[in-house]
Amino acid sequence: MKLYHGSLEIVQKPEIRKANRTLDYGSGFYTTTSYVQAEAWVRRRMDEAKQNRGYVNVYEMSEAVTADIKQLIFQAPTEEWVDFVMRNRTEKDFVHDYDIVYGPVANDRVYAAFALYEGGLLNKQDLIKELRAYKLVDQYLFHTDAALKNLSFVEAKEVTL
Repeated sequence: MKLYHGSLEIVQKPEIRKANRTLDYGSGFYTTTSYVQAEAWVRRRMDEAKQNRGYVNVYEMSEAVTADIKQLIFQAPTEEWVDFVMRNRTEKDFVHDYDIVYGPVANDRVYAAFALYEGGLLNKQDLIKELRAYKLVDQYLFHTDAALKNLSFVEAKEVTL
């Protein structure tokens, strides 16, 4: 399976990095099956960093992830997904023990809905109903070095302004 990671640099050897902000699934190396999503992400980073070049790094993920890799898979927004994302975003010291987490991306529209939920203006069931109406792209988080062994660098495609 092909996976993509948008970055300001070519990333031939992905590594687990502690984020300086809270993220949907915690710290690690994020990828997506959507080239368009990875390109949009790198374009946003290019704008923020005032750079005119970035890259969509392309990887191949092993189809046979080893049995000792602990995975958490969310096929769609569910109560469990909402709880997991909220814990990662709001509990300062929350750490999970999954090697790979897969599920929907909480993009800007989703963040707005989450903010309504967090503020008590939307209940969990209405949040999920709202999110299921969106066309959500996906993300894979590689949370451990063992998980990263399932990724092989293929190429980096340059993105320019």
